[in-house]
Amino acid sequence: MEIIQDDTKKLVQVWLTRRESEDAAVQERLKPIYAQWKKQKYMVAVFRSGKEDLKQSTLDLLAYNKKRCAELVVRREKAQKTAQMER
Repeated sequence: MEIIQDDTKKLVQVWLTRRESEDAAVQERLKPIYAQWKKQKYMVAVFRSGKEDLKQSTLDLLAYNKKRCAELVVRREKAQKTAQMER
């Protein structure tokens, strides 16, 4: 477990390995950490190691975002052309 405190953002990051994420004792140890930081009005973000292939998931996400961006550009251009025709 790695804990990173960012006072400027009032944020605490808790990084867990896959094994720690599945360990009930670790989960119990986190409860007082949440309470401690909540009293100080910090947000606690817990990051858990995933089970999927990070490289492939990242490539899939990038491909989706590229496609989605292109779709939005086409929609915006169509809306602008329609608006110009109505004038």
